This record gives sequence, structure tokens and C-alpha cells, in this order.
Amino acid sequence: MENAKGQQLPSGNFHKLSHPLLFFFFYIPFGIFSGYLTVTLAFQFSRSGISLQQIAGLAAVNLLPQVFKFTWAPLVDVTLSLKKWYLLATLITASTIFATGIVPINSANLLLFTFMILISSFSRSFISAAIGGLAAHGTSPLLKGQVGGYCQAGNLGGGAIGGGAGLWLAQHTADRWIPGAVLALVCVLCCAGLLFIKEPVSTIRVRGARKTINNLLNDIWSTLKTSRGLLALILNILPLGTGAAGFLFAAFARDWRSGADTVALVTGGLGGLAIISGCLIGGRICDRVDRQKAFVLFSLLQAVCCVFMAFCPHVPLMYIIWTLAYALVNGFVNAAYSSFTLEATGRGAAASKFELYSSMSYLPLYLMFWISGLAYVKWGAFGMLNTEAIIAVIAATLFIGVKIIIKKRVSTPEDVNAIYIETL
Repeated sequence: MENAKGQQLPSGNFHKLSHPLLFFFFYIPFGIFSGYLTVTLAFQFSRSGISLQQIAGLAAVNLLPQVFKFTWAPLVDVTLSLKKWYLLATLITASTIFATGIVPINSANLLLFTFMILISSFSRSFISAAIGGLAAHGTSPLLKGQVGGYCQAGNLGGGAIGGGAGLWLAQHTADRWIPGAVLALVCVLCCAGLLFIKEPVSTIRVRGARKTINNLLNDIWSTLKTSRGLLALILNILPLGTGAAGFLFAAFARDWRSGADTVALVTGGLGGLAIISGCLIGGRICDRVDRQKAFVLFSLLQAVCCVFMAFCPHVPLMYIIWTLAYALVNGFVNAAYSSFTLEATGRGAAASKFELYSSMSYLPLYLMFWISGLAYVKWGAFGMLNTEAIIAVIAATLFIGVKIIIKKRVSTPEDVNAIYIETL
């Protein structure tokens, strides 16, 4: 059996591997809390008189552990099992969601909310690590693109559930605890997927903590010093395919003379469908082409959307078309990101390596938020969109140059995803 690049792959164990669709459900709890915090809780906080600055501070607390999660991700590789870590982390996440629904919202309880949000974000980092490990070991190398697509679709779908369904429940139920209870239950139900996936046998753990840690560090280093692993790390650090402009579409809608209903339609329901569809389509594309190249090409296509949106007439129809096009391509980008990251992660200390790549991906996102904000203030929406496009072209060019250099100096390893543990 061969993959899309003609590389020989083992066929004996493929029937024992898990279907990529499982990872759509596994990732829902990770996304639910983000949507619940930024939409449902933000709405309830605002209605209770909490300032926008304080709400933004709570959102920042939620993101903080995601930047540093690579420091504690090794715990997933060296203790418990991946399935136990997922179950434990999901239950903690569900518990904190429920708890935020029963604690009264007022200024006196902001510190308590901050603590609960921090705990939830910390537990969600273990959800991500466990999923990374299960996906790396338990899915076919031929389907890493689809796995990545389903992961991102689940993440975004969970955000839609946490935000959309959570807000609807908050507005149509008399008791404030009901939205949190329902969303917590959804998180718990996603754990049922663990019944349909096998726990991989660890190749890292041995008798003796020191030897286990040495195995883990050696495996991480062995991956990073290969061309594929190093290029994946560079792609995660470069400001490429961040989708930062998408977070500002609602803010500059007036530049296209678009009203609140139009904004709600294209950044809400239709936009969500577009980006989730993009994840699923992009994932399938990534199983047929080089995944790192696909990420670069999709990112450049995203830049093209920015340019066309900037130069086309600033009327509502163009706002709708290019906002939805950007969302669709952003789904392509997200799927490609997850697929090339899983491909580079390989086996071994998969949770640690996956979270290392994931943590690094937040750095360019923060950078582009800052740059986009400055560009919007200085040049408006037109300048901000073109700034993102220019930076994407520069980053893609830089990556191509670095890749040429690395390919000459770093040996290309065997396909780390081509060999799977026999007991899966």
C-alpha cells in the first residue's frame, strides 16, 4: 500500500485503527468552553454590569495556559493513559462549566471566575494533548488530513455549541445554571467515543523515572532535528494562515455599509458552516498532497481573499461574499495546520510533541492581532487586509527559502507515521 507520495506503508493493522470522525466528537469539549466563555458568559457578564475590560481580561486568562501547555504536556506521555487523561480533563472541564453557571455574577466573584476559567483552560490543554496522542497513534497515516479536518471541525463546532446554543439557553430559560448544565452534559457525552478507540502501547515509559524522561526528551529531539519536524516547527512560528482578519470582520462591517443582521449572518451561522465545511474539505485535500505545501498554499489563498475584499467595491454583497470565502479558506488552513502537525508529531511522545507545536502556533496569532490592530487604526480596513496579505506572502517566501536550506543540510527521515505499534 502506498500513500499520496508513493511511499510504501504497512497494511496489516489499518483495520484496527480508528475512524477520523471520532476526533470531531473528541474535540467538541475543547471548543465548547471557548464559545461558552466568549459568547454566553460574556453576554451574562455584560448584562450584569461587568465592564468590557474585565470581560476581556477573563478571555485573556483563558488563552494564557494554551501558550505554555507544552511545559506540562509530558505528563500525558509518562503518567496514566491517554484515554484516562482525556476522561479526567473532560470531566474537570465539564465541572467548571457547570460551576460557572451556579456562581452569582458580580464584581465580588470575579476572582473566583478567573480561577475557574484558569482551571478549565488548564484542563483543556490536557484534552488537546490526549487527543494529539490518540490521533498520532490510533489513525492511519493515509488519513492524517481527514483527522486534522475533523479535529478542527469539532473544535469550531464545539465553539458554536458553547456560544450559540449556550446563549440561546441563557436567553430562553429562567435559571442561569441551565446553560452550564446542558453544555457540561454535552462534554461528558463526548467521552463515549473512548469506547471506540484503543489505547496505544507507550514506547516511552520504562522502569525508572529518569530513563522514561530521557526517552521522552530524546524522542522530542529526534523529531525536531529531522527536516519534517523542524519545518513543522517553523511553520507554526511564522505569521502564516493565522486568520487574524476574521476576528475583525464584525468591527469593520460599517466600511462595507453592512448592518447588524448581515454581520450576524456571515460571522455567525453561515460563517460557521463555511469554516467547518472548509475544515472537512481541506482535510481530504491534505491526504492527497504534501501537507506542509497545502498549508502554505491555503494561507496564500487566504491572503488573496484579503486583497480581493480590500479592492472590491465596499458594498454589503462584497462583504458577504468575501467574509464567507475567507471563512471557507480559513477552514482549509486549520485542517492543513492540524494535518501537517500530526504528520510531524509521529509516534512516541506524541502528546508532548503535538502540544509543543500547538503552543508555538499561538505566538504568530498574538503577533498578528497586534499588527492588525495597528494597521486598522492607521490605514483602516483596506490597509489592514492588505497588511495581512503582504505579511503572508513574506512569511511564505521565507519558509520556502528556509526549506531549501534545511533540505540540503538535514537528512530526511523515514516517514514517522508509516510504522505503527503492532498492538493497536
